[in-house]
Amino acid sequence: PIGASHLTMFIDVQAKLLFHAVVAWEDDFTGYVVDYGTYPDQQRPVFTLREVQKTLARVAPGAGLEGSIYAGLEKLTGEYLARRWRRDDGAEMRIERCLIDANWGQSTDVVYQFCRQSVHAGLIMPSHGRYVGASSIPFSEYKRKTGERVGHHWRIPNVQGRRQVRHVVIDTNYWKSFVHARLAVAMGDPGSLSLFGRKPAEHQLLAEHLTAEYRVKTEARGRVVDEWKIRAGGPDNHWFDCLVGCAVAASVQGAVLPGTDAKAAPARQRVRLSELQRSRR
Repeated sequence: PIGASHLTMFIDVQAKLLFHAVVAWEDDFTGYVVDYGTYPDQQRPVFTLREVQKTLARVAPGAGLEGSIYAGLEKLTGEYLARRWRRDDGAEMRIERCLIDANWGQSTDVVYQFCRQSVHAGLIMPSHGRYVGASSIPFSEYKRKTGERVGHHWRIPNVQGRRQVRHVVIDTNYWKSFVHARLAVAMGDPGSLSLFGRKPAEHQLLAEHLTAEYRVKTEARGRVVDEWKIRAGGPDNHWFDCLVGCAVAASVQGAVLPGTDAKAAPARQRVRLSELQRSRR
């Protein structure tokens, strides 16, 4: 789309597969899902993570769990982050921010290692989802530390410890509600999130992922929050996580939904020392 000014990607890391999505965004958070899939590609329209046969381990023979994940991330980012995406007006865009899920304990170290060593290190960042419920301390009340970047329900802590890689911490409850709200906006209205193509049936599996969780409105400490829960025995939810991550990446890059941006603090007026001394006389 001509109005798109940001192109973001998210990779959800599982032992067997990497789920991924790419979304183009306008500055007002009007979004267009332009690509989603898995690595390795399953080459069929409907499948579950539990039953897949073409896995990361299968396409990286001889590698262990971490080695197969690293190889998959290298292959996937190498293909997508070097790719040029053409807008309707002919202008070319590239993915400007890619977040990689680092929450799963068995993959955390290898995700950080990859983000540090990748030739695309300037574009990729590990991400950690945090469950911020009604009784939790909201991100807005966290005391900002030196070197920390705090955004809209996300923050990038200052680098500490052995990993030495900046990462994004995400309020997942908020951003899941945000993505569902974008999907509910009518096509053509600002802030809507639409899918590519003309055949709804092509997105059947994506729709299942997007409805794999349900929200429970909860109140505590004077706050009302949507708390998201996975449906028991329901479908996979990994592409839902991918769209959430793409939205956060767009926010990191400067996209703002009108009405949600925090007002900037008024600039402090400079006062000369001589004026201050005169006022005290």
